[in-house]
Amino acid sequence: MANKKSYQTEVEKLLKAIDISIESYKKYPPKDWTPEIVKMVTTNLEKDKIGRLSAEKSFMNLASLKYDVEAVFTYFQEGTGDIVEYFWKRIDEEGLDYQRENKLEKILTRGKIRGRIEYDYVTDMIVVAEQVGLTTKEDTKKLNQMLAEYESKGKK
Repeated sequence: MANKKSYQTEVEKLLKAIDISIESYKKYPPKDWTPEIVKMVTTNLEKDKIGRLSAEKSFMNLASLKYDVEAVFTYFQEGTGDIVEYFWKRIDEEGLDYQRENKLEKILTRGKIRGRIEYDYVTDMIVVAEQVGLTTKEDTKKLNQMLAEYESKGKK
């Protein structure tokens, strides 16, 4: 029964995080988003809440819930700007124990790209990260070297 309680606690946290994400999108919509995109995203998040609350019993587990958490948090883990800062401030204010990850920092510290997902992430983020100050010019050089090393392994 402890697992059931843990699942229920995690669902309640996720529902609060979804509400905060909706609030964030409405208050600080991403600059390149139209009002229609904001409405579509927030409507889908509302549907996700209902879906999680009415999930089939076989999907009422922490492993399944992890996918929902990832889907809600991806934008806020990888994005920048007022919306992202507001979201994490509200998460902290609500006492939700979600943590903001700096995936580029982890990859830089490790010195190696592990797998296609990380490769795609670095490829997508490398320019933006330097532009917004998440990484330095030296970090960008290291990341480019890691990309090249990963690509060369794929050709062998």
